[in-house]
Amino acid sequence: MDENLRKSIILEHYSNPINKGLISDDGYVKINMNSSSCIDNLDFMVKIDNGVIKDARFDGEACAISTSASSIMMNLIIGKTIKEAENIINNYEAMIDERPYNEEVLGEALVFNEIYKQANRKKCALLPFEGLEKILAQERK
Repeated sequence: MDENLRKSIILEHYSNPINKGLISDDGYVKINMNSSSCIDNLDFMVKIDNGVIKDARFDGEACAISTSASSIMMNLIIGKTIKEAENIINNYEAMIDERPYNEEVLGEALVFNEIYKQANRKKCALLPFEGLEKILAQERK
């Protein structure tokens, strides 16, 4: 991916994040994720109905990488089944860890395919996906 396009997508999702802002609704599974190494402190909420992610939201204070990764994740998972979301998470984590992955399921999340070059930013890029993973684990219980 062209470096200018990569930066443009990240900055767009940072400046105008998708589904940023929490709502008051007990139908959502909620979780807080934070990083001990930086300012990232985000709340995530996901509404799942009949095994399908109907809505997802986030809010909090975070760096450009965590905010844009959260926004991109929202775009990727809404309307997906839990199984499809788990596939996205697995492929995303594989990409971040420099393991083989399926590009076709990651959409705009591919902007982080070179984040491994900045090891200290990997945690920022993974934070929202780890939060989603925890929410899905709670839902399976």
